[in-house]
Amino acid sequence: MIPQGNSLEEIKTREKIIRDYYREWKERNPSQRKFNLSLKEFINIRMVSIIETSEHASKSYLSTLAVLQLDSILVGAKKVSIKKTKPGNKNQKPFERILIMEYKLTGIGTVKMTVGVRKRTREKVQYCITAIDSK
Repeated sequence: MIPQGNSLEEIKTREKIIRDYYREWKERNPSQRKFNLSLKEFINIRMVSIIETSEHASKSYLSTLAVLQLDSILVGAKKVSIKKTKPGNKNQKPFERILIMEYKLTGIGTVKMTVGVRKRTREKVQYCITAIDSK
């Protein structure tokens, strides 16, 4: 049962749900990546994926629900824009740019997935997933 409120306790519970989900996902997916149909490249899951997503998605019930659809989002999200990394953000430092991708989920709406592109290797790393207001 995922708590829907906004108390600190409920947010912490959702954060644990997300971290546990990623841990189980990594056990089911030893390569820790999925092929994205839009980019025609693999999107990888790394520690930064878990840290950023659990910290941000846990603040919203719908974002937490969205993370539990990780496979669908990784495979089906479409690139909508490219952004520069935020200066001074240590988690974004290894990336040369950030891809903004979106995916529609029934009952949740539009989900935004940010993907970092590593500087030297060009490896695509899922950075964060959040449900965005679809109004």
